[in-house]
Amino acid sequence: MSQRAMTTDMTTDMMVKPRKSDIMRRFAGDRRGVSAVEFALIAPMMIGLYLGCVEISDGVAADRKVSLTAAALANLTAQVTTITDTDMTNILDASSAIIAPYAASKLKITVSCINIDANKNATVKWSVTRNGTANSGTVALPSALAVASTQLILAEASYAYTPTVGYTITGTLNLSDKMYMSPRQTAPTYGATTCT
Repeated sequence: MSQRAMTTDMTTDMMVKPRKSDIMRRFAGDRRGVSAVEFALIAPMMIGLYLGCVEISDGVAADRKVSLTAAALANLTAQVTTITDTDMTNILDASSAIIAPYAASKLKITVSCINIDANKNATVKWSVTRNGTANSGTVALPSALAVASTQLILAEASYAYTPTVGYTITGTLNLSDKMYMSPRQTAPTYGATTCT
């Protein structure tokens, strides 16, 4: 075999069978799939972050609605001097409507009239509830609100909030708030029960 034929055969072999180092160099220099790999690594984190932000926003909105419900319940009750059963139903309905678009069936609201005697002992005179438990007996008040020989309206609202996506992590959250308010004129009488 001549020198020229041998060189041609070697050149042909090198073209057909590239060396392993050449293959690795070409593979390392290939940038066609980099964006897809980066997206695959970052996408789960970004989707989780987005869903987390949506859940937090929805939870904060529900908590705000619970606070507004308690405030409306106290305010509506404190405006009147006499409350009939029909009036109380209307007050509870109006307060419950604030929780929309969340389900009102998960909302518990209670309104109570508290009498504080000369010794600053607070006693519930009447209490009405929807889906909850009515208050009775003596109650503990914050010291700033325990003013002798006065009355207070106590409105309580709680809501069983279930996150849409994060339910498996947190379960159902009990959002609650309460509002104390002084009667605007005199302590309201509910039916035949006075608050004094």
